[in-house]
Amino acid sequence: MSRTQIVIHTVLMTIEIYEINIRFYNSIMSHWNDIVGHDWAVDMLSKAIELDRLVHAYLITGPSQVGKATLARTFAQALNCTSPEQVDRPCGVCRSCTLIGTGRHPDVFVVKGEQGRRGKRTLKIDQIRELQKALNLTAAEARYKVAILEGFDNANANASNAFLKTLEEPPSYAVLILTALDPDLLLPTVPSRCQRVALRPVQTDLIREELEKHMGVDKELSRKLAHLADGRIGWAIEAAKHPSLLVERSSRLALLHEALAKSRVGRFEMAAGLSRNPDDLMKLLRTWLSWWRDLAIVSIGGMQTTIAVNIDDAPTIQRLAVDWNTQEVVRSLRQTDEAIWQLEHNANTRLVVENLLLKYPLDQLANDLVQETATG
Repeated sequence: MSRTQIVIHTVLMTIEIYEINIRFYNSIMSHWNDIVGHDWAVDMLSKAIELDRLVHAYLITGPSQVGKATLARTFAQALNCTSPEQVDRPCGVCRSCTLIGTGRHPDVFVVKGEQGRRGKRTLKIDQIRELQKALNLTAAEARYKVAILEGFDNANANASNAFLKTLEEPPSYAVLILTALDPDLLLPTVPSRCQRVALRPVQTDLIREELEKHMGVDKELSRKLAHLADGRIGWAIEAAKHPSLLVERSSRLALLHEALAKSRVGRFEMAAGLSRNPDDLMKLLRTWLSWWRDLAIVSIGGMQTTIAVNIDDAPTIQRLAVDWNTQEVVRSLRQTDEAIWQLEHNANTRLVVENLLLKYPLDQLANDLVQETATG
């Protein structure tokens, strides 16, 4: 049995032992107090509604799965909730809140980029034009027509330029909500026309508390998920609901350890295999990036440094922090980050992966074990 198979088998056994008993958890999240770790943003948006100080466009930024889409949807529900008491909006139970939460409200539009190669989405001009047509019609039943454009940093140049006119002269009854990873990835004219809401990674303790109190996850697993989430509460919730995400993540980490134990010839062969699945490659490299970041922190800070994310791989990280010099570790971290950037900009997949694997240092202990197994 290979190392990868052993790791996957171990994770599956762990999941069976834990037998996660998740109580009913409302994935629609229809109340302000369901937003975890972004109290200041909730306070700002709820007061804007209460005091009637809304602006026509908002730009919500932050890391992937940190809660941008959830905040945008809850804001849309609060804008159109029909509860008689302002303090109760969004109520989560009225017709408007329910329709928005399930994506069926006729006056609330959610626009996402179309899926392409390597899992990258692209927001295209045709989608923007369709949205503009819809916004120009009067509202069917809502107080505000709301457009949520998820991942606007994935809009191509034509789509971004086409949407500028709507940002400059929006209908009086419309509220535009854009989400993006980073405002610097957008045309400068886009952030300048929006009120910014910059979300930060959610604290590990808050994620753990959410998993335990509201999802019934046991303490040991909630601690593990909270660390692996790296501030992405959305990922932690999904991983608690779908244990297969942990299996996938463990298999990606096992592939990294397999690569580190291989010779140059073995790494060439491995690169050929990995490059055949470009759609999975970005997730793979992002997992590797978080591992190299943890290793770099320990290598620089010393053995007493707390591992931020990959706590389940602490023994290997601590061993390699001693075996490898800090320069090698930091170089590998930067090289992995650069490989992700290159793939996002359509570089040759196989060349990028080959170059990356060849620059990684050799895990001599793991290599010796492979050689012993092969000769024994």
